[in-house]
Amino acid sequence: MKLKSIVQSGDPEHIAGGFEFTEGPVWVPEGFLLFSDIPANKIYRWSPGDGVSTYLEPSGNANGLTLDLLGRIVMCQHGTRTVSRLEKDGSQTLLADRFQDHPLNSPNDVVIASDGSIYFTDPPYGIEPDQIEQPCNGVYRINPDRSINIIRDNFSRPNGLALNYDESILYVDDSQHRHVRALVLDPAANPTDDRIVADMDHPQPGSPDGMKIDSEGNLFVTGATGVWVFSRDNERLGVIVTPEKPSNCAWGDADRQSLYITARTSVYRIRVFIPGLPDIRNP
Repeated sequence: MKLKSIVQSGDPEHIAGGFEFTEGPVWVPEGFLLFSDIPANKIYRWSPGDGVSTYLEPSGNANGLTLDLLGRIVMCQHGTRTVSRLEKDGSQTLLADRFQDHPLNSPNDVVIASDGSIYFTDPPYGIEPDQIEQPCNGVYRINPDRSINIIRDNFSRPNGLALNYDESILYVDDSQHRHVRALVLDPAANPTDDRIVADMDHPQPGSPDGMKIDSEGNLFVTGATGVWVFSRDNERLGVIVTPEKPSNCAWGDADRQSLYITARTSVYRIRVFIPGLPDIRNP
């Protein structure tokens, strides 16, 4: 398999710009994209017809965004060191701010399983060294009963994450080591195996960050020079080169065949042949 059989020809299209640091894109089924601008303390809305508008301000310096089973926005917030849900009436529900009686570091990225469990990463990027109270930079799961488990404590800088189609593998990248690891999950969603599946070391700046999976199991990971694409068998297929260093990506449009890419001051889009996995999973 080659990259040209997955990604349609042409360069990524620039659809919006002028931001401080974009992150956390998610496509909302009503027909628009949401994305974070972390230092601006805003979440923006973009649609083909209306362009860009402010969706939420302040956002708690939101980073990663996703949708829960009811289509509500779940966000990782650097400024408040929380994972929260944005309700339909505009209010916010706190989902997690502590583990074992200590504040979280700065929740970074998030994905939700079909039973409503919420996985998130917690590196210390949004806080100062003297603010760290957790003994590790963990990968956590908020269970449907709102209890919290740490599922891995041996990452240096856990960042982006993604679940495969049957939720048997949780992919997590470690930005410091510039690789992606696969956590094999048992039926109770506990890791039983942990292996490196993608080495993304490169002479150019940029570490693995946000990631998404398409419906055939191909993995798209933002990194040095652009979005790296790997087959479900972990073969590196190529890189979608972006004009700016990318941070995250999301499937969008009604057919889920557009890959939206946040990259520093801008947002880009490129068409693909294979639909992406939906953000809202069937329970």
